[in-house]
Amino acid sequence: MATTTSLNPYTGEALDSYKNHIKKEVSEIIDKADNRFYSWRETSFSERKKLMLAAASELKKNKKEYAEMMTLEMGKPISQAIAEVEKCAWVCEYYAENAEKQLQNEVIKTDAHKSYVSYEPLGVVLAVMPWNYPFWQVFRFAVPALMAGNIGVLKHASNVFGSALNIEKVFKRAGFPDNCFTTLLIGSDAVEDVIENEKIKAVTLTGSGPAGSSVASIAGKNIKKTVLELGGSNALVVLKDCDMDKTIATCVQARFQNTGQSCIAGKRLIIDEYISEEFVEKMLVKVRELKSGDPMDQETYIGTMAREDLAKDIEKQVNTSVKAGAKLAIGGKRQGAYFEPTILTNVTKNMAVFSEETFGPALSITTFKTVEEAIELSNSSKFGLGVSLFTKNIEEAEKLALQFDEGAVFINELVKSDPRLPFGGIKQSGYGRELSEHGIREFVNRKTIFLNK
Repeated sequence: MATTTSLNPYTGEALDSYKNHIKKEVSEIIDKADNRFYSWRETSFSERKKLMLAAASELKKNKKEYAEMMTLEMGKPISQAIAEVEKCAWVCEYYAENAEKQLQNEVIKTDAHKSYVSYEPLGVVLAVMPWNYPFWQVFRFAVPALMAGNIGVLKHASNVFGSALNIEKVFKRAGFPDNCFTTLLIGSDAVEDVIENEKIKAVTLTGSGPAGSSVASIAGKNIKKTVLELGGSNALVVLKDCDMDKTIATCVQARFQNTGQSCIAGKRLIIDEYISEEFVEKMLVKVRELKSGDPMDQETYIGTMAREDLAKDIEKQVNTSVKAGAKLAIGGKRQGAYFEPTILTNVTKNMAVFSEETFGPALSITTFKTVEEAIELSNSSKFGLGVSLFTKNIEEAEKLALQFDEGAVFINELVKSDPRLPFGGIKQSGYGRELSEHGIREFVNRKTIFLNK
């Protein structure tokens, strides 16, 4: 029987070993999930609400326990890990209070005596999730899915199996019936068989482009609904009339929180050349103030990356870009899985740190002369997850927002996910939406009901 050993990326020490589920066990888990669906879909919204509020309470009560596992497994600074658990409690509370309204029958006037759309659950939904936000990525799927009457089965990243089992524990401690939410301890090579299981009705994936393409292909072959939230190379577009100090603070947070390991991080700073010199000088001061070190230290802002190979990847992208003409303003050095906060200036469109997704604490800086040029630079990415635009002219910014090829445009703010707003991208960033009423309606049957006397 195969086993998976998790390693602490900061110390390099082994944390735990997990026995992978064999095919028979996977089939049994899916069978139990499917059996649970037929009773779970009959529960009332008030019953689901009570359980989901209990899950929120559980998350708040034991947030330190859950946060510490995340920090140990993938190096997230503990203060940010605690904030992640708290955000999961928020999404539980949001859907507990709003799901019934979001899924109520939608009456449509036609020539019928009565006609309406009914939103009904699909069944067992497979979630294939990444390691960078071990709790949040899962909860923003699981909570609306469960509130809609679906059942969740999770295939988490292999380096965060402890967090995966903790998520299962949250729902059990909250009182959810057995098999409403279950973890599959399997590798990526076992995902195809799971998708092809006839009792799996849909798939959601957050991850890389290749992973998304593979899952979409398998699901498509089996005519199953998918939602893909893939990579991003978000631009931070800074106009010369911005509030400089506030913009710098936001840009530093946008790039360096979670040690830069986020699909929605601001990765390409595109700035008006008129203010670029002063802006960069002030930004370097702020970046030097970021504390690196033990992720378990409450004061640490930059932890280790989740694995050493990931740190090597970002190191290669930075070095390749420097050889192509970019200038290293700060950082650039790697030690094991730790990579220094890094800023590159003189970056052009053909350089790796601009054209590729950089999944780590490295920010590229490119200047522009006109707003039209800035928009063209932002849109030149193959990704389309989100963009941040910084300016004091809000009216003009709202007009410019329509010109960005993105799933989200945030004015004077970093791109972030919010339970009240739809989240997702276009182009190589995927399709479908999570969160808000748009997210909860992704995995339901929109059934037309037409009645005549």
